[in-house]
Parts: sequence; structure tokens; C-alpha cells
Amino acid sequence: MIFLCDFLKCSYLNPNFEESKINWIVIMKNKVVVLTGGGGVLGSTLAMALAKRGAKLAILDLRKELADQVADQINSAGGIAIGIAANVLEKESLITAQKLVTSELGSCDILINGAGGNHPKGTTSHTHFVLEDLENKNPDFKTFFDLDPNGIQFVFNLNFIGTLLPIQIFAKDMVGKDGCCVLNISSMNAFTPLTKIPAYSAAKAAISNFTQWLAVHFAKVGIRVNALAPGFFLTDQNRALLTDEEGKATSRGKTIIEHTPMGRYGEPEDLVGTTEWLCSDASSFVTGVVVAIDGGFSAFSGV
Repeated sequence: MIFLCDFLKCSYLNPNFEESKINWIVIMKNKVVVLTGGGGVLGSTLAMALAKRGAKLAILDLRKELADQVADQINSAGGIAIGIAANVLEKESLITAQKLVTSELGSCDILINGAGGNHPKGTTSHTHFVLEDLENKNPDFKTFFDLDPNGIQFVFNLNFIGTLLPIQIFAKDMVGKDGCCVLNISSMNAFTPLTKIPAYSAAKAAISNFTQWLAVHFAKVGIRVNALAPGFFLTDQNRALLTDEEGKATSRGKTIIEHTPMGRYGEPEDLVGTTEWLCSDASSFVTGVVVAIDGGFSAFSGV
């Protein structure tokens, strides 16, 4: 009997180990991966990791210069990638991007929906509402009753509609092909909502539910649909909330670390292994799952 640890030792340490025995490691070769939000910290890390596995990357981002920077890094390292300007909230923009991807790289095999984010207008100032909040006249102070519906709508659209539309455009290319999948980005606050950010929490909960719905909907045509649920990773969007000007943890940052059993923030590389697994034939019988990558945050009761 060969156990997994023995198999991995053979595959990684023995250069003569038959490649067909570890085809999940090289299964990304020549796969066309479309990654939205690919110019960000997390997206660019995933893009470069998949390129090392032989995938051809289409980096989509609202800011083309960021997409081009990631593509240039991949190409300089011997990979294949293109940068494309695309707005995940505009269908025509995505159709244009799909045509460019097909003409430059081939039709999409794997779609990773990395675009998303929060907005101050969907955020409360305090974690808990108290009566005194009604007397606060500071225009920047926001209770639940002050939340801007437009801000809530923006957050929901960016995360949910910004996932739905790319799937509508690119998943159609997957029909009739083998080894195709969609990977969405949910969040650990889809399991237990975080204080202060009701719009973002609700939108990510919708992503988890939508991922399961799509997994069932596409099962008969062989398109797998799964999601990552990252915990706390320091990015350009949340760095100012979690660290001060000296790089030390804010009060909220300290609370997060205290409630993360592994006692640290995630590193972008922490997402790579699960992404490779869910995007490869190693998970060929896995669909409809949402995998938490959060250092144990969602498993901890706080006691």
C-alpha cells in the first residue's frame, strides 16, 4: 500500500519517477486561465504560480497598467501571459476581453474571479450600535441607519455581479471541453459575518451560495465550480485598517490575530496550493466546495 506521503516523496524527490504518476502537477500545461482582478497582490501571486505550472494567463484588471506589469513578469520568467483592461461590471468590456483572449491564447479553460472589494459607504463606524450614536453629528460617522444604499449596491455589484458576468462570458467557452473549471473568491466572513462591513459580508455569502448553485447547474457539462474563502491577508485595500503608519497592528488588527489560531495574517502564497488543487485534475470529482484558507479563524469560537 502506498500512502500519500510516500507518493509525494517519490514524485518530488525522485527525478526518474514516472511523470504520468504525477500528472496533476503538470496538468496546467497549456491551459488558458483567465484571472480577473489579476493586477492585485493576491491575484498576481496566483497568476505567477499557475504560469509556473505551464498555464497561459490572461490577466484582466480595471487598470491595464497593473495587468501589464503582471504579464510582463510572467513573460520575463519564460511564461506566457497577456494583460487586458476589463471592467467586470460591464458586459461589453468582458466580451471584448474574451475576444482578445481567444485570439491571443485560445479559448478559456479556467476562470478565476479575483475581482472584488469593499467600500466605505457600506461600512459602519462602530462594531456595535449604542443609543449615543444617534447624537453623533460628525458627517463621517456612520451607523447602520446612515449606510448609503448606493454604497451597499456598489459592494454587492462588485463582488457578486462582478463574478456572475465573467462566468456568463467565459464559461460558455468551457462547454464541450475537458478539465474546465471556475474558481470564485468568497471569504471567511461568508461563514460568520464580520462587524462593521455588512455589505461585504452579505456579498461574499452570496458568492458561496452562488458557487454551490453553479456547481449543480454546470455538473452535466463537466464544468466544476468551487471557491476559496480567504481569511485575513494584508492587501492594499485593508492595510490602513489593520496596521498603523509604523506598521504595527491597529486595535482591529490585534483582535484579528488574537482570533486566528495560527497567530498571523495569511501570505499570498498561502492561497497557491489550494488554487492549484482546485484548478487541476487532482480535484476532478470536487465541485461546489468553499475552502477556508484562514489560519483557523472560522473554526475558533473566541473562547
